[in-house]
Order: sequence, then C-alpha cells, then structure tokens
Amino acid sequence: MCFAATDPSGGAGLQADILTIASMGCHPLSVVTAITVQDTSGVDDVLAMDADWVIDQARAMLEDVPVAAFKIGLLGSVDNIPAIAEVLADYPDVPLVLDPVLASGRGDELADEDMLDAMRELLIPQTTIITPNSIEARRLAINEDDDNDDPSLEECAKRILAMGCEYVLITGTHEQTAKVTNTLYNAGGVVRSDSWERLPGIYHGSGCTLASAIAALLAQNVDVPEAVKEAQEYTWQTLNAGFRPGMGQHIPDRLFWARGEEDEEDTPLIN
Repeated sequence: MCFAATDPSGGAGLQADILTIASMGCHPLSVVTAITVQDTSGVDDVLAMDADWVIDQARAMLEDVPVAAFKIGLLGSVDNIPAIAEVLADYPDVPLVLDPVLASGRGDELADEDMLDAMRELLIPQTTIITPNSIEARRLAINEDDDNDDPSLEECAKRILAMGCEYVLITGTHEQTAKVTNTLYNAGGVVRSDSWERLPGIYHGSGCTLASAIAALLAQNVDVPEAVKEAQEYTWQTLNAGFRPGMGQHIPDRLFWARGEEDEEDTPLIN
C-alpha cells in the first residue's frame, strides 16, 4: 500500500509507485495524499487531501485486502502525518518504507519544518527503512536551531536511526562524486555500500522507484539488505533505459524488461 501524491507526468508519485510495484511482481494499492500540478520539469502546486479522506481511503482497503508492505512518499500536509501514523500503528508487523520527499528535483519545497518534526516524531519510529538522498538526510538530521551543525552522512544516519527506524539507506545521487554511492546503515553501522555508474541526464522519480522496489521486495519476504541490493539493480536499469517524454527531466523506464530488447548488463561496483 502506497501513500503518496499524484503526478500527472507519470514520472514520480503514485504513478511511479504503481508502475514499479507492478513491474516487481506485486499488486499495488494506492492512497492519495495530495494532488499535484506538475510536469517533467517541476512541481507548480500541491493540493493536500483532507486527513480524514486519507484515513478513510486506507481503512477501506485494509479492511478488504491484506497488505504485505507499506510505502510512504509525498505527505501533502502536516495534518496527514498523524493520520497516516495512526493507521500504520495498527500494523506494527508490516514492513514500512519511508521515502522522505522534501523537495522536487527542481528544488520546489514540499515539506516545511513542522512536517519534518512530525515525521521525526510519528513516522520514523515506525519505519523499517527510510531512503533519503544526501540532502534529505541532512535536513532530517539537523535541527534548524543548530546553524553551525555540519554532520557527515554517517553521522546523519546515526541521528536518524536514533529516531527509531531500523535501517537508513542514504543515496548519493546529489553528491559531487564520480560514481553514485548508496550506503545502508543500521544500529551496528554500515550494512552495505554500493557504487554505480553515474548516468548522464537528470531523472524525475528515481527515489520513488528505488523505495517502491524495496517495498515490493519486502512484501515478498526478501530481507532488507538483499532487498536494497536488488532494488538498486532494478532502479539503475530503469534509469539506464530512461527516456525524456517532455521538455524537462528524464523518466525511468520501469518496464524496460518488457521492450523485447536484450538486457544490458548492469555495472554496479559492490564495495
């Protein structure tokens, strides 16, 4: 079950979640948290759903269909956070993947400090794995009052883990490095670190794809480290086969495997 906003471009949001989860062999259920006005370049406006509607959407499906994993993307409003947390609290044994969507790829702000505080307090403690990029990890880990605080990504992971989640996967797409390095942490430290060829172009929806792929694998009882590895491989292939349907960013091709062409070998460098 995915809690996320719509994206009419199909690049990110619920549409990306649905495509990814179906491509990974699972059946997606969707709960709309917000409706967005956006294209492949960025987000122009967000209309948050009423929190009661978010709860009602989720409860209606949960009373009908067993759910094997939850995935959270864009939350829409601060009021939606306790609403979603209330629903999830009734399913503590179901894995939860939290993709903290705090801004669009263009930099459009999608979460304020009140929402960050609510996420830290209500959602992260229920989370199995959170998947921030490096910018999001720093925002979550740094208190707005600590102006001089400049923690490393490892320290950011420790601080986020201290909020109560089991795993933190910090992705390196936004770092100025030759390769993209994604690192999985738990309370014991680094669990795995994977480096990938940095592809040309700017992509819309790569984070949604990765988090949804992890959720789909957890729903199939794959353990977290292996799910992270397989989801990265899948996501890299979607980006490698990505396309540019409009005038903005590229979009991952989540159905690359169905195009009838020979699969190109993936090129991860596992550290």
